[in-house]
Amino acid sequence: MVDTAWDSAWTSALESLELDVAVAERVLDNNHLPSVAEVAALAAWRPPADLGPLPASLADRARALLERQLATAAAIGRAMTMNRRQLAALTALRPVQAARPVFLDLEG
Repeated sequence: MVDTAWDSAWTSALESLELDVAVAERVLDNNHLPSVAEVAALAAWRPPADLGPLPASLADRARALLERQLATAAAIGRAMTMNRRQLAALTALRPVQAARPVFLDLEG
């Protein structure tokens, strides 16, 4: 017999994680700057407590979600690397100010 409360709790937990991944994917796909509320919600995430083992009926869904999470994490890593490279290139293009003399020779 299937415990529907247990199954519902896991379904809800997976839905929440899927929404979080969707937000991250949208940020990457659209160069979307997340709102303060989105960042706060993601930062406040805590794993659900007392879920017990994953129901076998949700295993495929959980595996697919894990693959999406890993792909999104890899894409975020690539985006961060590209961002650092672009910042370094922009920094290198900044004009360098000539050194100013510290002392002025009034006698010479």
